[in-house]
Amino acid sequence: MKIAVLTLGCKVNQYESDALVYELEKRGMTATNKLEKADAYIINTCAVTNEAEKKSRQMIERARKFNKDAKIFVLGCASQNKPVQFEGHGVSFIQGVASKKKILEELMQNGEHIYELPKDYEEELFSKQTKTRAFIKIQDGCDKFCTYCIIPYLRGRSRSRKLENILEEVKSLPDSVKEIVFVGIDVSDFQIDGKKGLGRLLKECDKFSKRLRLSSMEDNLIDEDFLKELSTVENFCPHFHLSLQSGCDRVLKKMNRHYTCDEFAKSVEKIRKYFPNAGITTDIIVGFPTETEEDFEETLKFVNEVKFSQLHIFPYSKRDGTAAAKLYKDLSGKVKTERLKRLSALGQRLKEEFILQNDTVKVLIEEKNGNYFEGYSENYIKCYLQGDFKVGQIVTAKITSIFKDGAKCE
Repeated sequence: MKIAVLTLGCKVNQYESDALVYELEKRGMTATNKLEKADAYIINTCAVTNEAEKKSRQMIERARKFNKDAKIFVLGCASQNKPVQFEGHGVSFIQGVASKKKILEELMQNGEHIYELPKDYEEELFSKQTKTRAFIKIQDGCDKFCTYCIIPYLRGRSRSRKLENILEEVKSLPDSVKEIVFVGIDVSDFQIDGKKGLGRLLKECDKFSKRLRLSSMEDNLIDEDFLKELSTVENFCPHFHLSLQSGCDRVLKKMNRHYTCDEFAKSVEKIRKYFPNAGITTDIIVGFPTETEEDFEETLKFVNEVKFSQLHIFPYSKRDGTAAAKLYKDLSGKVKTERLKRLSALGQRLKEEFILQNDTVKVLIEEKNGNYFEGYSENYIKCYLQGDFKVGQIVTAKITSIFKDGAKCE
């Protein structure tokens, strides 16, 4: 029996899907993470925006084109949020976020089961890593309850994976893995024995001689003690994805973000004190319901002052069940689109400025496309090189020019 596990959304979903593929293979089945002909499809859905839920539903029809008689199993955030949206689409079984491994027991069943969200980290999925960069999940859930976000209601409260289980997985990584990215719904809240634990985790993993990278972080994580600890981690990649969401204090307050722009800027200043060449990327939502033109201009000004190395920009998406959806009237799509274009233009300029500030970088070669080998520098610049290289090799390269979505190097 061949089963395809298809993924939408974040790196946490991707990790969990890869783990499902591994579990299926251990049970003697043929499994893939590619959209191709199969006997059954498991679709791991996303609900971060309305568009993400739409794409989750569309994935069912895309799978049907490969095999109209295949069984379809749906799980993840979108089915946790609204299981009814997948009924009547020829779906055999619907499950939510919790106990994803149990979907394997239901492969020959039909029905719907949304399990209760766990209070502790579920140590049930263990991914087989085969690429040069490995994602390792260390945390799940979120306690932030930003007014625009549905995820805390779907993923449950924050819970951390046990350190010994993370280290066990790190030890099991093949030599072909040269970089580890630690992922979670709120990585900043990763704890060991009830205390902040990211610094200790990185110190423990430093001995494995693999590049270490953190996924999205929150401002409350950044302080002198944490940065001092990071500066002693030899293999730490100086890339901080520090979520901003808005560069206007009035909007941040309406979003229930627990910092001001001044506090955020001071965090960036601290980072650059310890890591002068750090890549500092961020997420920004444009068109939040209360955002005026003046508010947006403040965001443009703040982004320009901070000089992020890259922006991830999203138009606000109304999510039923969130505080923002209940309290505020949505802005027009035209306003969101216009603001997105303006911020994107600024983001592109800042990205190019950051790239050209770098002279030489260390690049992990991840793949070859056409005439170029591709990979990322430690501070997260996409690099393109021509020459005689091998996938998995780390090379020192000189940046020569802006190229495609990154830099041409030699």
